[in-house]
Amino acid sequence: MSQTISFAPIAKTIEVNAPPQRAFEIFTAFRWWPKSHSILESKSPQALVAVEPKVGGRWFERGEDGSECAWGEVLAWEPPHRLVLTWRLDGDFKIDPTRNSEVEIIFTAIGADKTRVVLEHRLFERFGPDGQKIRDAVGSPGGWADLLAMFAQAVAG
Repeated sequence: MSQTISFAPIAKTIEVNAPPQRAFEIFTAFRWWPKSHSILESKSPQALVAVEPKVGGRWFERGEDGSECAWGEVLAWEPPHRLVLTWRLDGDFKIDPTRNSEVEIIFTAIGADKTRVVLEHRLFERFGPDGQKIRDAVGSPGGWADLLAMFAQAVAG
C-alpha cells in the first residue's frame, strides 16, 4: 500500500498601490525579478525573466548569451485578475520536466487605486519526498515573501 504525502500550500498576500490592471502588467513583465534568482546552466548573467501571455505559454529565463531555461508554463491567463503558472524547479532549484507544482496569483481591487495580491504555491507533493524541501525554500524569508516585496517596490516605482 502506497501513501501519498500532502503538503500545505504556501500563501502570501501583499497590497500594492495600483489598480489590478497595472499590478497584473507589472507582475507579468517580471522586470522586478532579482538577477540573483537565476538558474541558467550556462551561468550567463540573467537578461530577463518572461512569461508568454497565453495559456500554454512558457515561463522562462534568458541569459545574456541567449541561453534559456523554461521554469514552467501558463495554465491560466486571465488579466487583470488571475495567473496560474507551473513550477518545474525541484528542491535544489534544478529543472525537472517530469514534475511541477503550481503558482496561482490573484489580483483583487481594493477601492480604485489599490490591489490585494494573493500568491499561492501548491501541489508540492508532485515532487514526492522532495516536496518538503521545495516548500521550505519558497516559504522561507528569501522565497515568495521577499519576491512579493520586490514586486511591490516595482509597483511603487
